Amino acid sequence: MKRVGFVCKVKEARIEEYKKHHRHVWPEMLDALRRTGWHKYSLFMRKDGLMFGYFETPRSYSAASEAIANEEISIKWHEFMFPFFETREQGQSAFEIELEEVFHLD
Repeated sequence: MKRVGFVCKVKEARIEEYKKHHRHVWPEMLDALRRTGWHKYSLFMRKDGLMFGYFETPRSYSAASEAIANEEISIKWHEFMFPFFETREQGQSAFEIELEEVFHLD
């Protein structure tokens, strides 16, 4: 399994609403994540909306991201969630900027 870490930033004004939606993630979305290789997936958030995400996948970050991006329910979920995220250059979402793993202890 490959361990994947990423960061993203939720708009401060939308944090509570974002958390509410993640307490009730659509069951079809959860099924799609599992089916496309997202395991042990967790999100951690600072008070200012900066988030760290972690998941394990049998493939790579890019393969897991591509697989979930092709799921119809994921397209709907991401369209719904996109306005919650701050943007970076060229108006792209700051969603999921992959981090390099520099240490791991089993």
